[in-house]
Amino acid sequence: MKVSDTNLLEGKGHEIIELLQGLHVPRTEAVCIACLVCGKELTSQNIEQASGLRQPEVSIAMRPLKEMEWIEERNEKKNNEKGRPLKYYKMIVPFDKIIETLETDALKKEKEISQALAQLKDLSR
Repeated sequence: MKVSDTNLLEGKGHEIIELLQGLHVPRTEAVCIACLVCGKELTSQNIEQASGLRQPEVSIAMRPLKEMEWIEERNEKKNNEKGRPLKYYKMIVPFDKIIETLETDALKKEKEISQALAQLKDLSR
């Protein structure tokens, strides 16, 4: 798939990044998620060019996303057979499900904070 790398995050992409960061998703992970939501299957190079991230930042950001089984990674040899293979990334979980996961985590943290504040109030009496 040919992607216009520079336009990949236009429109809702930057807003997705901001909102994810507000939910304490690390910036590089938020950028990668936004790229994959706005595109289909993308190479690491597509993401680098669209986001301004460097190659190591993309690879590091993708690790936790793979561990959560939100994305799939595949390697493809380059035509000239030299150098490292191209890495392709694809979102395998609907974005709605990712949002539900983030919502569950946020509500759990909110409950823990409320409980800690209540205990502190009790201790202050």
